[in-house]
Amino acid sequence: MAAYAHPEVLVDTEWVAQHLDDPKVRLVESNEDILLYHQGHIPGAVNIDWVTDLNDPVVRDYLDKASFEKLLASKGIANDTTVVFYGDKNNWWATYALWVFKLFGHRDARIMNGGRAKWAAEGRPLTKEKASPAPASYTAAERDDATIRAFRDQVLAHVRQGGALVDVRSPQEFSGERTHMPEYPQEGTLRGGHIPTAVNVPWAKAVREDGTFKGREELEELYGSQGIAPDQDVIAYCRIGERSSHTWFVLRYLLGFPKVRNYDGSWTEWGNSVGLPIEKTYQP
Repeated sequence: MAAYAHPEVLVDTEWVAQHLDDPKVRLVESNEDILLYHQGHIPGAVNIDWVTDLNDPVVRDYLDKASFEKLLASKGIANDTTVVFYGDKNNWWATYALWVFKLFGHRDARIMNGGRAKWAAEGRPLTKEKASPAPASYTAAERDDATIRAFRDQVLAHVRQGGALVDVRSPQEFSGERTHMPEYPQEGTLRGGHIPTAVNVPWAKAVREDGTFKGREELEELYGSQGIAPDQDVIAYCRIGERSSHTWFVLRYLLGFPKVRNYDGSWTEWGNSVGLPIEKTYQP
């Protein structure tokens, strides 16, 4: 991991095993499958649900500063806590949770490389006992929606300026053959296709079969072959900003791109918006 631009944002499973009782470390499990935590999790880990914990219940947006402070305090996370995220699906939702934490400026947030599957495959302990850490005190920064987050009109301006755009969905979604992920339900998108000028680099190409991230040279080849370079202003998107948070993490921390934003409105917003252009390459 040393070759990555910011190797400090990754820890391996052995590091986690050695810090299970470290009071300065809080493990956070965040999954797509909300039942997994209750079936067994790393001892001491708290659960953060990407829907109920991180999103506003009414407005399509993230929680506000006060709600974030309350959430973290309830999970025993203080400002100086090292938060290590892990989860299912190659850390898909773990990187999403980390991205939301970064919107509020949490300083030390890391990912357990390989996620939940690697921990379990190594035969390491899991427990069904829900962690109940003592409440902490947390003071968050105001949510920063300018640095690592992109909105629809900003994406439109970005497209018109020829900015770099990475669509991390499947090739079928990118082409317009599908309007949802394979094996997933249709979520109401009216049109299939992609945002003009986007290149398609499916998010999961950044990981190996065991769920760990590919090496730096492989990642540089993966994105560089599609014309994505560190000196560009890059925006990543997917369906609702979850898969693209994984790509955001790779570009920002593993490859050290200085300016990468995640468009969380993504295709469910763009594909349904009146007057926005799309490209569709699929021909039935």
